[in-house]
Amino acid sequence: MQTRCIDTHAHLSLLPQGAISGEARLFQLFQEGFGGIIDIGTEAADLQFRLKAFAQFDRIRFSAGIWPSKESIAARKRLIPCLEQHISTTPQGRLIAIGECGLDRHHNQVATGADLAGERELLEQHLDIAQRHKLPVIIHSRQSAKETGEILSLYPHVHGVIHCFSYGIPEAKSFLELGYYLSFAGTLTYKNAQGLREALQFVPLDRLLLETDAPYLAPQPFRGKPSEPGMVAETYRLAAALRQIPLEALQAAIAQNVSALFGIRF
Repeated sequence: MQTRCIDTHAHLSLLPQGAISGEARLFQLFQEGFGGIIDIGTEAADLQFRLKAFAQFDRIRFSAGIWPSKESIAARKRLIPCLEQHISTTPQGRLIAIGECGLDRHHNQVATGADLAGERELLEQHLDIAQRHKLPVIIHSRQSAKETGEILSLYPHVHGVIHCFSYGIPEAKSFLELGYYLSFAGTLTYKNAQGLREALQFVPLDRLLLETDAPYLAPQPFRGKPSEPGMVAETYRLAAALRQIPLEALQAAIAQNVSALFGIRF
């Protein structure tokens, strides 16, 4: 079932050694015919390390971005130039997106004293980089659909994906109207995720992506364990059943969407 699946969002350098041997598992997956993986950045200076660590795999591509932690928000004026410097020295064709970046109002709430204006500024700086480099953006949005949409609407020439989509049909409609793709993670398989399953059925097939967010959010029946890219097959299987299409048709549609958004074919 893993053959030709693409994991559009994984943090490969965070795969825990021991529980999962990241490099060994990747060799196994690609030998089995796994389609490809997009390895996602979360820190200003992690790109070059990731490029080197996974240089032997020609079916891995990379993004570069800063996750909106309180520490990164506070240091944004120093970190953004660092991020841009790493982007400028990346070999052509390896970097395919900016992010992940965005708003996280679960962790960064007003009551905690977080700098929400700074969080917004950090996202806007990523969108500006994406616009200048003509790259899509990978958006993290948690408990902040309205605020995220308002900011994205200010950058009509930037498109991308709302990764690990966690909202319902109204929010899906709003993001789709802005031109964004929606990506669903292993949370789609959880028992209490009926709203997500309804949203997945609502999203047009040509705007749909699937991911693991490895090592997080392992799908059923692996919930509670570290996730790894091969587990995305469970999410593909359920998504195909929900949409009542053959698994192979879903795999082909996701591959086409990856090509359309990121400009790559694995």
